[in-house]
Amino acid sequence: MNVNAVMITALAVDQINHSTQERRNMAKLYFYYSAMNAGKSTVLLQSSYNYKERGMDTLLFTPAVDSRFASGKIHSRIGLHADAISFNNSFDLFKYAESEKRNNLKLQCVLVDEAQFLTKSQVIQLTDIVDKLNVPVLTYGLRSDFCGEPFEGSMYLLILADDLIEIKTICHCGKKAIMNARFDSEGRVVKTGEQIQIGGNETYTPMCRKHFNKALNKS
Repeated sequence: MNVNAVMITALAVDQINHSTQERRNMAKLYFYYSAMNAGKSTVLLQSSYNYKERGMDTLLFTPAVDSRFASGKIHSRIGLHADAISFNNSFDLFKYAESEKRNNLKLQCVLVDEAQFLTKSQVIQLTDIVDKLNVPVLTYGLRSDFCGEPFEGSMYLLILADDLIEIKTICHCGKKAIMNARFDSEGRVVKTGEQIQIGGNETYTPMCRKHFNKALNKS
C-alpha cells in the first residue's frame, strides 16, 4: 500500500471514529478541502463504505453540474464509485435529509462530493442537518478556482464548518500544492473565463503557489 493510500485510509477511519463520538454528543460539519487530484472522492467513498461495513447507512450527494460521469454517481480516479443523490442550485439538502432520516433511523452520516459547487443557502442547509438532526455532515471540495478565487460553497464552508481538514497533494516540484491551474487545449495556462468548467487531468493541474504565480505571469 503506497503512502497516499495509507493517508486516505487513515482519514476515512478518523472520520468514522469522530462521527461515532458525535452520535453520543453533538454532530459537526466538516470541510475536507484540497487542490485537484488529492483523492477527495476516494476518501469520501472509503468513509461511506466504513459506515456501511458497521451496519450504518449514509446519504451521498453530488452536484448535477459535474458532468464527467453519469448523473447520480460519485467516481474516484482509482476506480471506486457509488450511487448518490444529484442536486442542483435549487435543491433543498436539509428537507431531503430530514425525510430520509425520518424514514431510516440507520442513517448516520451525510457526505457531499464537489462541495465547492454548493450555494450559500445549501451550506446553511447542511448546518441545519447537523444542528437540527444531529447528523454529521462530511463535505469534500476545492478551496479555490483557477484564478485563486474562492468558490461560493467553499467560502461559506470555510466560515461555517466546525472542522476544516486539508487533504494534501503535491506540485510537480514536490512542494505541497494549494492552487489549481487551468490549461487550454494547447497546454497554455488560462487566466480568464467562466469559474466553472468541468474537467480532469487534461484541464487542471495542482500547483504550489510559487509555480502557479510563475505560470500565470508567463502566459
